[in-house]
Formats: sequence, C-alpha cells, structure tokens
Amino acid sequence: MSSLLVVGADHLGNITDKLKSSGFKEIIHLDGRKVNMVKRQIPEHVDIVFVMTDYINHNLAKVIKQKAKDQHKPIYFVKRSWSSIQTVIQQMGDELRGR
Repeated sequence: MSSLLVVGADHLGNITDKLKSSGFKEIIHLDGRKVNMVKRQIPEHVDIVFVMTDYINHNLAKVIKQKAKDQHKPIYFVKRSWSSIQTVIQQMGDELRGR
C-alpha cells in the first residue's frame, strides 16, 4: 500500500498518523466541501480511495465512485472513525492474502 486518497471530512486529525503507521506512504485529503470538487480527478499515482460517508454529499460520493471505477482503483466507503477505517484495512489485507 502506498498512496491513499481520502474524500470527505473537514479534518482527519490523528487518522492521518494512524494511516501512515498502517503502511500508507502518502495520504491525499479532499474535504469535499466545495461544489467544484466533483470536477477534480483522482491522481494517477493513487492506489486506493476512501470515502468518508458521514462527511460527504451524495453527488460527490457518486462521482468519485464512478471515477474510481473508470480508473480501476479500489474504493472503500468508511465512517470517520478509526475503528471503521481499521476494519476496512484489515479486510483489504485479507483480500491481498487470498482469504
């Protein structure tokens, strides 16, 4: 795991540090507040996309989901809580190990 795009939430707080300690080398955060966020592209070097479901509008979530699909990037919908994020990271690890 190297590069992660997080969409939603105004601030990530200590989640950024926890993501880095979980193996992500780069974390890019888009808060999703501005209307023009739907026009932003997912950077090519991003490996995985996390969408904070409790801090994003429906339209942006839909647009990001389609962009991730078009670019063949895995996308995960998580709540802005470390327990929710950690569960998804563990599931990703299980998938990589073939469980």
